[in-house]
Amino acid sequence: MKRLWRDRRFWFIAIQAVAVVLIAILGLTLWQNLQRNLQQQGMTLGFNFLESQAAFDIGETLIPYDRSSTYARALLVGLLNSLRVMAVGIILATVVGVTVGVGRLWDNWLLRKLSLLYVEILRNTPLLLQLFFWYSAVFLSLPGLQDAIKLPGRIYLSQQVVALPLPWTLPEVLENGQIVGGLQLSPELSALVLGLSLYTAAFIAEIVRAGIQSVPKGQWEAAKSLGLNPSLMLRLVIFPQALRTMIPSLTSQYLNLAKNTSLAIAIGYPDIYFVASTTFNQTGRAVEVMILLMVTYLTISLVISLVLNFYNKKVQLKER
Repeated sequence: MKRLWRDRRFWFIAIQAVAVVLIAILGLTLWQNLQRNLQQQGMTLGFNFLESQAAFDIGETLIPYDRSSTYARALLVGLLNSLRVMAVGIILATVVGVTVGVGRLWDNWLLRKLSLLYVEILRNTPLLLQLFFWYSAVFLSLPGLQDAIKLPGRIYLSQQVVALPLPWTLPEVLENGQIVGGLQLSPELSALVLGLSLYTAAFIAEIVRAGIQSVPKGQWEAAKSLGLNPSLMLRLVIFPQALRTMIPSLTSQYLNLAKNTSLAIAIGYPDIYFVASTTFNQTGRAVEVMILLMVTYLTISLVISLVLNFYNKKVQLKER
C-alpha cells in the first residue's frame, strides 16, 4: 500500500479521475439549475420550434429559401453563408499573409517597410473598426450601378454589387444599368471577407516571417551553394522546413478567423449568428439557440484543427 502511495502513475490517474468527477458534478448542477429556471418560466427544453415557419427574409442565400421556410432551413442558410466566408477568408488571408511575411524579409528596403507598415497598422487596429471602415467608408461610398467603376479584367465596383470575372462567364452591364454574369458579391459580403482576410493576414505574416527566420543558417548557405535564385531557394528549401514551425500557429489564426465571422452581424451580413439572433428574438428560445450556436462553432473549430493537425504530422520529420 505504501508503495502505491509513492507511485507517480497512481497519483496521475487519481487526479484525473477526481477532475472528471468534479466536472461531471458541475455539469449536473448547471443542468438541474437550467431545468429549474425553465420550469419557473413555464418552459421546457426542446427543439420542436425548428420545424415552425421562420417568416423572415434573408438577404443572401446559397440554397432556396423564402419566408415560408422553417427555422431549421433558415439556420442552414446562415451556416452556409458563414462557411463561405470562412473558406474564402482562410484562402485569401493565407495568400496575403505569406506574401507580406516574405516581403518583411526581402532585400528591397521599400518592400520591407511597406510590409512592416501593413502588419503594424492592421494588427493593432480593432477588427470591428476595420469592418466598419471597409463597409461604410469603402463599399457604401462606391457609385451606383449606373456609374459602376470598371477595372481591368471586367471587374465592376458599385454600391449594390461587386462583380468579378469567372473563367466561363464575364460580367456585363446591360442598357438598364444592371450587371449580369460573373461572380456577384454584396457589399456586406465583400467588406466582411476583405476585412477578416486582411486582418488575419497581418498575424499570418508575422508567423511566416518567424518561421522562415527559424530555419538554420546552414540551410540558406547550402541552398546558395547550389546556385538557386532567391525565389527557388525560398520555395524548395526554406519554406518547406519553415512549415514545421508555422502550422501550429497558423491553426490558431484560422480558428480565430472562423470565430470572428460572427462579427458579420455588425454590418448586416446574414451569417449563422445573425440568423440565430433573429430566431431567438422571434421564438424566445435562448437556451436552445445558444446550444446550437455553440455546437456549430465547436464542430467547425474541431474540423479545422483536425485537418491542420493531420497536415502538421505529414510535414514533420520522421525519426528513424
